[in-house]
Amino acid sequence: MEYVLPLQRLIEKFCTLRGVGYKTAVRYAFSVLDMSEEDAAEFAEALISAKRDICPCNVCGNLSEGGTCSVCSDSARDGSVICVVEDSRAVMAIEKVKEFRGLYHVLGGVISPMDNIGPDELRIKELLARINNGEVREIIIATNPNIEGETTAMYLSKLVAPLGIKVTRLAYGVPVGADLEYADEMTLMRALDGRRQI
Repeated sequence: MEYVLPLQRLIEKFCTLRGVGYKTAVRYAFSVLDMSEEDAAEFAEALISAKRDICPCNVCGNLSEGGTCSVCSDSARDGSVICVVEDSRAVMAIEKVKEFRGLYHVLGGVISPMDNIGPDELRIKELLARINNGEVREIIIATNPNIEGETTAMYLSKLVAPLGIKVTRLAYGVPVGADLEYADEMTLMRALDGRRQI
């Protein structure tokens, strides 16, 4: 079914969002139509403000409203440990746990030859510059456990380990509540490698 042109354009714009299919885009568009004009204006302003006011932290690359993000600005954080992640979503996920007290470094992606993304397209030079200040003792590599994430982790490990910095990788394994019989080989291998004494 073809909608009136302004609605169709709105649906098409929602479809451009990652993970949003056509049916979801239609629901979103009708939700906007159901808003008051004031609420719609606030919604539009929030979109524009987010795009205009959020920028990468000048230290770690995380989301920031100014020059430096709240993590890098926190003097209580342990500057000797840096957790290397693919993007700011990973920072937010780790921060939810409230256990990690070190700093972060956002790469801005992973090495992916299929997508023409090599090491030079990532924030690896910036990471090395942070390491060279002499304060960093450990790098925790927290890229996703897929081929690109593993490739990136191996590349970083080979770059950083010769500098005398401890390089660790997040342990991955069987999620809580899962049955072992349904776990794939890679998950079980990671679970065994990441085992610890109880």
